[in-house]
This record gives sequence, C-alpha cells and structure tokens, in this order.
Amino acid sequence: MTMDDIAADPSHPRYASLLMRHRLEVAAQKGMLADSAMIAHGRGEAFDYLLGERTTDSARRAARQALATLQAAERPVLSINGNVAALAADEMLRLADVLACPVEVNIFYRTPERMEAILGHLNERNAALGLDVAILGDAPDANIPGLKGPRAACHREGILESDAILVPLEDGDRCNALVAMGKKVIVIDLNPLSRSAQQGSITIVDELSRALNTMLAMATEEGQQVVDLSYDHQAVLDEGLKEMLTSLNRP
Repeated sequence: MTMDDIAADPSHPRYASLLMRHRLEVAAQKGMLADSAMIAHGRGEAFDYLLGERTTDSARRAARQALATLQAAERPVLSINGNVAALAADEMLRLADVLACPVEVNIFYRTPERMEAILGHLNERNAALGLDVAILGDAPDANIPGLKGPRAACHREGILESDAILVPLEDGDRCNALVAMGKKVIVIDLNPLSRSAQQGSITIVDELSRALNTMLAMATEEGQQVVDLSYDHQAVLDEGLKEMLTSLNRP
C-alpha cells in the first residue's frame, strides 16, 4: 500500500483530510511514527476546522516572510520529524531543492528503527522525484545546547550550524532551544497558542501541506522574496487567532 492509495474519491469534500489520515496510517505500518502521532495530528485537525480548512491572509503573509528568510539565509535547513515525513515528504524535499539546502531528520522519540524507516522513506521519495537533496540524520555528530537525551542529537553541517531553520510540527522545548542559539526559527503549527508557535521567529498558522505549497508557489512563480523588516510575529499570530474566531461565526 502506498501513501496515496486510498479508497476515497478525490471528489469527496474532505478528500485532503482523508488522504493525510491515510498517509499517517501507512507511515505507522512502516514504523515511522511515535505512538502519540495520531493524537498530535487530530489536535491539529481540530484547529484546522476552526480555520475553515483554508489558508488565511495572515498565514499567507507569514509564509512569504518565512520564504524570504530562508532564501536570505546563508545556511538554511529544513527539519523533518515522523509526522512531517508522513504528511509532506515531497513538499519538504521540493522546497529544499528550491532553496539548495539539506533536510535533517530530527525526532523527539529517537530509536534506530524509526530513524531507519523515516530516512528510507525520504530517500525513496528523493529518488522518485528525481531530486538530489542532502538528507541528514543518520550519523549525528553534535548536540543542540540545552536539550538532553537522544532528541538533542543533530548534524553539525545541518541544524547545529544553520542560521535559519524550518521546523514544522515542532516540540516546544526544541523550538525554544533553537531560538536560544540565535537562529531564525520558522514554525508551521495550526495551534497559534502552542509554545512553538509563540516562541518561533515566524509562525505559519496553517495545515502543513498547504503552507509548504504556498511557499513553493511563491518561490516558483515570484522568485526571490524580500524580508519585511517591519514584520510583527505576535501581531500576525493574533490575526490568525482572530481569523479562527471569525470562522466560527460564519453561517
């Protein structure tokens, strides 16, 4: 069974959501996910309902600033965990290709088996897409300061020495540790009240694949973006929360 081999017809009004759930089911069978993966995804879907399952104006503005920041960085890197690999491996690899940067697998519950499954999936998709993106994570040689245990492990040439990092669906502690290192930390999180969303440098309040496809479209159709020096992280987050509340009042 493949990631996109599901019984639901694409004409189904909630096809995109069903497809994402199916990808998680397949990833779980492959050993890519932590036991809590489905819970985390369900929590995110609840916030997406509040958004009306759409990319809002504030999310689009955050995506543009995120892309500009990654394009302007000297050593950008895209961090991938199990859920991200399951839900949006192709989009992450395509964005890395556009940015000419590596991706690095960095997971909270790190085991050799999970790492092998995730890296295997990413390498398979890299080849299928005809890309040559550097995929790091198999041989970490450094640690993120301020974190303990296996989740602190990282590559020196990847996360450790990066100046801008995209961390979708990230753990709050690790996000805080990356910010403390002085990095520009770009978060994709449907919950604008999460620790990661609040602590990041830029937070895109949107569903993962939509956010990545927004950035990809901007990069391919518009090219180089300009960093907005007046960008207000908290103001954009507050606007995202207001857009959720507005959606609740729609007929």
